[in-house]
Amino acid sequence: MENTAHHNWFTEHRGWEDFCSALFGGLIILSPVIDGTNTMITANAGIFGVLIIGLALVEFMSLQRWEEILELACGGWIMASPFVMQYGNDLRLIHLILGGGVVFLALFELWQDRKRRM
Repeated sequence: MENTAHHNWFTEHRGWEDFCSALFGGLIILSPVIDGTNTMITANAGIFGVLIIGLALVEFMSLQRWEEILELACGGWIMASPFVMQYGNDLRLIHLILGGGVVFLALFELWQDRKRRM
């Protein structure tokens, strides 16, 4: 019995995953506040944070692979942006962690949905 619950947890797409992605998006939006960064970095975090939140909320209504693929791309960009836009300190670490969380959840959701027909 326990094995079945464990198996379902890893193989069925759950709402908490989308909620966590939306939470990560919100934290990404708020993250530039801690560093007092310039407008370009703030705009970048705002745009991609809103995209992540929007994609996560759309997944509540309809599970589609394209949403997870776009979340994966947005999380990857958040991880890459400190290097591309050349900012560091605490904000770099925060964006690496939050972007990594989005990437991990997107990959996990894609893996869960791998056998489901879309």
